[in-house]
Amino acid sequence: MRKVAILGASGSIGTSTIKVIETHQDLFSLVAFSVYNNIGAIETILSKFDSVEIVAVKKLDDIKDIIKKYPKVRFYEGDEGLNKVATSSASIVVAALVGFVGLAPTIAAIEAKKDIALANKETLVVAGDIVMKKAKENNVKILPVDSEHSAIFQCLEDDNKVKKIILTASGGPFFRYSKDKLKDVTIEDALNHPTWKMGAKITIDSATMFNKAFEIIEAYHLFGVSKENIEVLIHPQSVIHSMVEFEDGAIKAQLGVSDMKIPIAYALNYKKRLDNVAASLDLASLHNLEFYKADLDRFSPLKLAYKALELKGTYPAILNAANEQAVALFLDKKIRFDQIYELVEKALSGYKPDNEELTIEKIMEVDRKTRILVKEMVSA
Repeated sequence: MRKVAILGASGSIGTSTIKVIETHQDLFSLVAFSVYNNIGAIETILSKFDSVEIVAVKKLDDIKDIIKKYPKVRFYEGDEGLNKVATSSASIVVAALVGFVGLAPTIAAIEAKKDIALANKETLVVAGDIVMKKAKENNVKILPVDSEHSAIFQCLEDDNKVKKIILTASGGPFFRYSKDKLKDVTIEDALNHPTWKMGAKITIDSATMFNKAFEIIEAYHLFGVSKENIEVLIHPQSVIHSMVEFEDGAIKAQLGVSDMKIPIAYALNYKKRLDNVAASLDLASLHNLEFYKADLDRFSPLKLAYKALELKGTYPAILNAANEQAVALFLDKKIRFDQIYELVEKALSGYKPDNEELTIEKIMEVDRKTRILVKEMVSA
């Protein structure tokens, strides 16, 4: 039986992971999880699994009654709590936290020699070279959970070189909008994704296409292809989750319903597929699958991703931090939707490459300064 820990158990990936484990309790046991401030999820999860040893929350003061009720469970708070979940008795850690906060505990899990089911793309965006090197040094598997990267992972062939990776994107709710029309987008509009049900941050990122920009960087680190060999295609139906082209011109695609339990289950039980995970795709009902080349001028974040892979250094960390802060400002009704990109580009405009070694400490400092900078841009 494989022991599992979940960083971010109450989010969309976390709850889907819980469902996979619950359906296959003969194969997996949940031993640790974090929920930040979603206190209501704690007892729901604990009622399903008596194997849980560690729970992490934002503040212990908020769960005094729960702590008394479950004396066999160890409860922790804040960064210490995330670290305890990451370094628990689990053999695989589902990194499902949203944003930069996922970096430190994911690295802690790698250093503790835990395999990683990676849904937190920001970890590879800001520190891909460092993370992949640590994984190799610790003989740790990085198993992608993002639907696109899982699709690529499932299409790879051990003995055949990849010519091109093709990431598909739904295009979000504003695929056919002009840039001028984006000024009028409301929060409600932006959170209404046409095919996926996700948390607020990733849904906004999907609407702006920053999510796909980050996936370009993630694919670069996961699969070892050059940036020139990573292509984005707009595929509104979200049936083909991504594709791989080989040297002979053959293209393999992974198809399926829009259900994150499929890539989660594949990562948890790699290489053997599980039964009873998701509904079958009704191929006969698919009368029209559309594909459009992604216009880098229209979808400007994609251009920033390719530039990040060219410049490297702390550029990707600035890109991520500026976007996270801008999205928070949009959700807080401090800026317009179209200003998200403007703030990110402005934060990157002063970037100067240096020859110093990139470290986690340096990345964290740049992340902190960038968030302050973006806030100051809005308040100025």
